[in-house]
Amino acid sequence: MSAAPPVVTAAELGVDDEERPARVLSGFPGRLVGVVALGLALLSVWQVFRPLAQGSQYYLVIFLAVALPLVYLSYRSWWGPLDRADGPSVLDWVLAAITLVVCLYPVLPIGIGDAGGGYDAFLDRQGMLAPLDVVMGGLLLVLVLEACRRTTGVILPVVCLVFLGYGYYGGLLPQDWSIAHAGLDVDQIVDALYNSGSGFYGTPLDVAASYIVLFTLYGAVLEFSGAARFFVDLSVSLFRRSKSAAGRTAVASGFLLGTVSGSGTATAVSTGAVTWPILRKAGYRPEQAGGMLAAAGVGAILSPPTLGVAAFIVAEYLDVSYVTVLGWALIPTLLYYLGILLSVEIDARRIHAEGRAPADLADGPLPTPWWKLLGRFGYHFSSLIVIVVLLLVGMSATRAVVYATVLALLLAIPDRMLRGSTSEERAWTPKSVGQFVIEALRSLSYGMRSALPVVAVCAAAGVITAMTTKTGLGAQLAALLVKAGSALSDDPAVVLATTAVLAAIALSLLGLAVPVTASFVIGWVIIGPALLDLDVAAPAAAMFVFYFSVLSEVTPPTALAAVGAAAVTGAKAMPTMWHALRYALPAFLVPLMFVLTDSGQHLLGRGAVLDVLWVSAAACVGVAALAAATGGWLFGIGAIGPVARVIAAAAGLTLLYPNPVATGIGLGLLVVAAVAGLAERAYRTSTDTP
Repeated sequence: MSAAPPVVTAAELGVDDEERPARVLSGFPGRLVGVVALGLALLSVWQVFRPLAQGSQYYLVIFLAVALPLVYLSYRSWWGPLDRADGPSVLDWVLAAITLVVCLYPVLPIGIGDAGGGYDAFLDRQGMLAPLDVVMGGLLLVLVLEACRRTTGVILPVVCLVFLGYGYYGGLLPQDWSIAHAGLDVDQIVDALYNSGSGFYGTPLDVAASYIVLFTLYGAVLEFSGAARFFVDLSVSLFRRSKSAAGRTAVASGFLLGTVSGSGTATAVSTGAVTWPILRKAGYRPEQAGGMLAAAGVGAILSPPTLGVAAFIVAEYLDVSYVTVLGWALIPTLLYYLGILLSVEIDARRIHAEGRAPADLADGPLPTPWWKLLGRFGYHFSSLIVIVVLLLVGMSATRAVVYATVLALLLAIPDRMLRGSTSEERAWTPKSVGQFVIEALRSLSYGMRSALPVVAVCAAAGVITAMTTKTGLGAQLAALLVKAGSALSDDPAVVLATTAVLAAIALSLLGLAVPVTASFVIGWVIIGPALLDLDVAAPAAAMFVFYFSVLSEVTPPTALAAVGAAAVTGAKAMPTMWHALRYALPAFLVPLMFVLTDSGQHLLGRGAVLDVLWVSAAACVGVAALAAATGGWLFGIGAIGPVARVIAAAAGLTLLYPNPVATGIGLGLLVVAAVAGLAERAYRTSTDTP
């Protein structure tokens, strides 16, 4: 098999969808952070099987007390002379120490006047905090926001400050405003954040510490086991000789690697490092290739069995099992990748028609046939299958992923033996066994470190949820959103459609400024109630918010996945973002189907089998029509002009309204688009004939 470029892992990149680059630590700081991160990873696993007797919130206090100081040691402050790129500065060590004390304060069994006294005494003071409690809570607020700034940038901390300002100054707003409230004092704000279940230790952090960390560890171990390399090799081998081989390889690699990383940006960069040379040879321009890689990478956040971070919060908010959320995501994921694959096929035909591709894309050494790869390394799929099977038999998601992680670790052993090129590399000596164990533990440590930005984001998201809950802001903004929809018409269908479109725009804009996790939390507490008030089912409303929060990753002008892909292909960032938006366009419309009619829930696999099938089939045809409109190519006809493209777009939009009458009209419009395409082709032929 020809040597493939090395797969770039998320840990090696040091970046994620919600993350600034981490420091590359060495020496004592590197060893300390590595050991502590490994210890926290093992604690997370221990909590699955032997939960701490004091309860889940006690565990969250300990978890945050260990994780948050690691942020200060692992991420730069970007404060000029006080900053260091190669290791923690004195300030970082001081902040890490203060963070440790402040986070552990609620559980320290030390009485300090009327404060302290241990965890039970701290809880007993809820609503009546001692002055020292308020000081410690205020310090933790500052430290959480600073950790969030270091890992994700300044926007999310600013959003949190806006919510805090609203909580404190809300009493100064005109009382005839619907969003006005009595106002909260500092003690009430700190109490809501520090000593309640809706602040720092609320659902977002609970999900991060209980689910996200475990799935991140699983992804890191999968990379260590050789699964990522196998997925890329398999994708290259499957499509080597087809005309659209390059594009199919990039999309398939993105989908398979997405099951490992669950990160759009890391997946786009990883697949780009391997597939960009193939795409370039096939005739793809840098911006076009970057857009495809970004769109395929973002699909990783939508793809079972790992999905993205926000999917765990969906399960927690709706009090359903994680496997239920996986089921809801299945058909929309297939529709997402269908749209990308159809665009890839259109691109391949257009590239060949324009003469930008070589006649034989299979020049050079051919890779190992796919059936041989499956025979030798197909066992890498087994841990993914184990997760699904264990979830289906009723096991909790946390235990299922732990067992799958153990299996992936064991599968790394045959991978090393099969990939070794010499007998020495395949031999298991005491030295090689020791090295294997060290690398395995290091992968767990890397997995924990890669989750630190998510921990910071989830802790900061607690500020938003606490202020929204305490002031009633969510219900008021939801009422305003519905009122805006009602301004156009009294018809319930029009109100719902208008509200859904406004909500989609709001979520897309929100995602430009904050990470996916925070975008979902804010969207759910504000937009979720608006949709629920219009009798949209909770699963449909939650998945609507989830998908638009994720799709902000390919929305200009801050599409992180597109920026990462552009860096690989050498493309300009903004054109790459627009290409990514073109590839992902059908995915922006499919979530609207969830909420526009009751039939839209069939796309989530809810309802009778025949209903699910006809709605899914209509959605597939609608996605195909939109791909033809955006790509300017209709299968069986070839290139189509503006008239046919407009009609095809209208057909696609109509087919995405899940209603039998609308489906019939959409199919009719698609036939008209085909006729218009044939007429345009005949006209071009006649004008080109001398």
